[in-house]
Amino acid sequence: MTTPLKGACLIGQSGGPTSVINASALGCIEAALASEHITKVYAAENGIRGVLSDRLYIMDLEDPDELSLMKYTPSSAFGTCRYKLKDFIVDDTDYKRILDTFRKYDIRYFLYNGGNDSMDTCSKISSYLNQNNYECRIIGIPKTVDNDLLGTDHCPGYGSAAKFVATSCMEIYKDAKVYGTGSITILEIMGRNAGWLTASSALATYKGLGPDLIYLPEIYFDLADFIADVSRIFEKKGDVLVAVSEGIMDKSNTYISAYFSELSKNTDAFGHSRMGGLAAGLASFIGTKIDTKVRGIEFGLTQRCAAHIASGTDIEEAYAIGRVALKVALDGATDQMVGFERIPGKEYQCRIKMFDLIDVANDEKKIPREWINAAGNGLLPAFIDYALPLIQGETKMLKEDGLPKFAKLKKIMTRDI
Repeated sequence: MTTPLKGACLIGQSGGPTSVINASALGCIEAALASEHITKVYAAENGIRGVLSDRLYIMDLEDPDELSLMKYTPSSAFGTCRYKLKDFIVDDTDYKRILDTFRKYDIRYFLYNGGNDSMDTCSKISSYLNQNNYECRIIGIPKTVDNDLLGTDHCPGYGSAAKFVATSCMEIYKDAKVYGTGSITILEIMGRNAGWLTASSALATYKGLGPDLIYLPEIYFDLADFIADVSRIFEKKGDVLVAVSEGIMDKSNTYISAYFSELSKNTDAFGHSRMGGLAAGLASFIGTKIDTKVRGIEFGLTQRCAAHIASGTDIEEAYAIGRVALKVALDGATDQMVGFERIPGKEYQCRIKMFDLIDVANDEKKIPREWINAAGNGLLPAFIDYALPLIQGETKMLKEDGLPKFAKLKKIMTRDI
C-alpha cells in the first residue's frame, strides 16, 4: 500500500447506459466525498468529452439524499459518449487538453465507468500522463449489458438486462400461445460479437416459457439450417419462439442483418456496425417459406435501462465495485480495472479482483463453446448455472404516485461558481 495522493477525484461515464451504471458512480462518489484525501469530487459531462471541453459537475454541492437515489436510477446520470482517442504518438491534441483539465482542477484520481472502448481510453490516458510526469491514479470500472469484458466473471449491468430479457421472453411466450392458431415469433436481442444477453433468454427456456431456438454470434449462422430448425419445431409444436443476437454472422463474416438492410454498413465512432432490422428481416423471409403468422420483435433500447426489474444482486455489486474502485486508487492502484472473480462452491460468491487495463482494452469475452449445444441453437446447463445467480433479488427503488422516483441532480458546473 502506498501513501494516498492529496487532490481531486473525477468520475466519468462512457458507452451505452445500463440500469446500474449510476449505482457504480454513486459508490465511487460517496466514498470520495467521505475521504480525507479527496479535496473535491467532480463528474464529467458526457464522459471524456466533458474533460476535453472543461465541463465538470461539482458533486460536493449535490444534496446527499437526492444523490442517494442514483442507486436505483437508470441510464447515465452525467451523460455518456462514444469518443475514440487517437494514439497520442499520432496526435496528442486531445491528451494535452485532458492534461490541462487535470492540472487546472488538481485531479489525482480518475475513474472511468464503461466497456471495452472505455478501458482503452483509460489505458491511453494513463500512458500519456505517465510520460508527462503527471501523477494520477486511473481505474476502470466495468459496465456493459453485453458482459464481454475480459477477465471479470461478469459486468455490472448484465444481470439486470438479463433479467429483463428472460422475463420479457416468458411474457412474449405466453402472449404468442393465446390464440391457438400457430405462429412464429423472432426476438432480436442486443449482442454484436458476444451473445451473453441473447443467451439469457435461455433462463426463460429453463423455466419452460422461453425460446425454442437461440442463435448467438459465437456460432456461424446458416439461413438454410435456420429454416430447417424452425420448420421442424413448427411441424412438431405449431408455435415457434426464436431468439437471435443482433450480431449473428455467416461463415464469410457478413452480418445476417445486412441480408435485409443497409444499416449494418454504417458505423459509429469506433467503427462498429450499426445494428437493427434483423428480426423483421428474418420474419419476412420465414413468411415466404412457412404459411403461418410470423412476427419480428426488436427489444431495442428497452433491455438496457429497465430499472423497474433490475437485479438486486446487480445493483449491490455495481455499488460495491464503485466504492472499491476509489479505495484501491487511494491504496495506490492505477492503470487497472476492478472486476469480479467467482468463488467455486454451491453458494454464489464473488470477490473483487484487479485486471490490467491493457489486457482488457479492445478485446472481448465470448460465451464458451462448451456452454452451447452441439447444433449451435441453444444453451446448456452450464450457462444456466452461470447466469441464474446474477439475476437474483429485487430493486428497492422508491416510487411516487406509482412511478419510479429517479435522482434529479443540480448538476452545478465548475464554470457556474
